[in-house]
Amino acid sequence: MRRRRGRPLNGWLIVDKPSGMTSTQVVGRAKRLFDAQKVGHGGTLDPLATGLLPLAFGTATKTVPYVMDGTKVYRFTLKMGEARDSDDADGNVIGTSDVRPSDEELRAALPALTGDIMQVPPVFSALKVGGERSYDMAREGRPPELPPRPARVDRFELIERPDRDTAVFEVESGKGVYMRALARDVALACGTVGHITVLRRLRVGPFTEADAIVLDKITPNDDNAHASPELLRPVSTALADIPALALTQDEAVLLRHGQALGLVDLMGRIPQTAEEGGVVRVMDGEHVLGIGRLEDGWLKPVRIL
Repeated sequence: MRRRRGRPLNGWLIVDKPSGMTSTQVVGRAKRLFDAQKVGHGGTLDPLATGLLPLAFGTATKTVPYVMDGTKVYRFTLKMGEARDSDDADGNVIGTSDVRPSDEELRAALPALTGDIMQVPPVFSALKVGGERSYDMAREGRPPELPPRPARVDRFELIERPDRDTAVFEVESGKGVYMRALARDVALACGTVGHITVLRRLRVGPFTEADAIVLDKITPNDDNAHASPELLRPVSTALADIPALALTQDEAVLLRHGQALGLVDLMGRIPQTAEEGGVVRVMDGEHVLGIGRLEDGWLKPVRIL
């Protein structure tokens, strides 16, 4: 077997992504800076967007789904009066309107876009239609008709109104919610058109802006040196907001070998915030053993770290 190139690093790096870079470009740069074997990201950001882009190194990639399932917080600026084909400032103008809603009209439109909603994704998205990426089809002048998809928006607030043409919003949501679509739809609901000019992600699951580091600060002073592994956070930090369940040493051995544990034997230790069918962070003393699911009277191993 051919040996994989790079160092076998494990952990999380929370990057403050600059505008103008794709998420894939950030992953590639981090992989080179750390000389890492394996790096992935926990949730794509548009090239225009800035903010939290969690990067998973090595075994941390096993926990990516739990980061992507976590709560996300965004702040964006809506510019009214112009519709763009990409629903952000990088696109071409496809419509205009002279209507400028009041603050009251904007706020009145938000409840219909909050909670469990159906959202039509932007045509410039990575969704596949007949095996092709939607954004590739849109760039070739044949944008697809994308059907509405379920989305969960927990909070949608008007934060600031800098001027007549712009409004700043903050959104708390689950995974798979397109901020560009929310901006487009709130403008349409107010009888005008609009697009995003500024988009920043403030939180992803347990990670906040306080955890983030800019790419320029990762670069070592020595051109021949690699970035320090000490910049990486432990793999388990991605699971910090998942309810914890403590096991005995014997129980941990059984779960590590793929055996389910009866919930009756765990009564009194199951976190009150844990739900039937939900996941828990399984602890072996101070060590995070992995992820288990509470299902049909059993704690079933899902992912062992």
